[in-house]
Amino acid sequence: MSSPRQDAIRDRIEAELAGPLTALDLDVEAVEITPAGKRRVLRVAVDKDGGVTLDDVADATREVARVLDDSDVMGEMPYTLEVTSRGVDRPLTLPRHWRRNAGRLVKATLADGEQITGRIGESTEEQVTLDVAGTPRDVRYDDVAKALVQIEFNRKTETSEDA
Repeated sequence: MSSPRQDAIRDRIEAELAGPLTALDLDVEAVEITPAGKRRVLRVAVDKDGGVTLDDVADATREVARVLDDSDVMGEMPYTLEVTSRGVDRPLTLPRHWRRNAGRLVKATLADGEQITGRIGESTEEQVTLDVAGTPRDVRYDDVAKALVQIEFNRKTETSEDA
C-alpha cells in the first residue's frame, strides 16, 4: 500500500507528464513507483487510440526522461524509468478504455455483484453496449465495479471473404 507522500509524488508526476505526452497523442494511463533496493522503479503506462507502437514507447521514454530531468519531483534518490503500453491486464475504468477495446471480449462485475461476459460494441462517454450471447445489453460505466478484457486464443475473425 502506498503512503500519502508517495500518492502525492505519483499525482505530481502524472500531472507533469500529461501535457507533454498529450502533445505526442498519448494518454498517461498509470504511474507507479516501487522500491527496488537502494533505487526506485518508476513505471509509466501510456496508451492511445489504435494502440501504442514501439516507436511511441521510445518517444514517450525520451519525453518522460526530459520532463523528469527538468523537475525535482523524483528527489535525489536514484530511480529506473520504465515506460510501457497500458497492457491488457489493466481494468477498463474510463470511456476511452472501452472505446479502444471495441470488438474484444470483456468480463464485467457490476456494482450489484452480477457478472457478465460480452463483446464490446458501441460506447459513449456514459455507457457501453455489450453483445452478451447474441443479445445487446447497454451498461452504464457507473454500474461497473470491475471490467477486464479477456484473452482469446484462436478467435475466428471476419475476413474480407466473409464480409
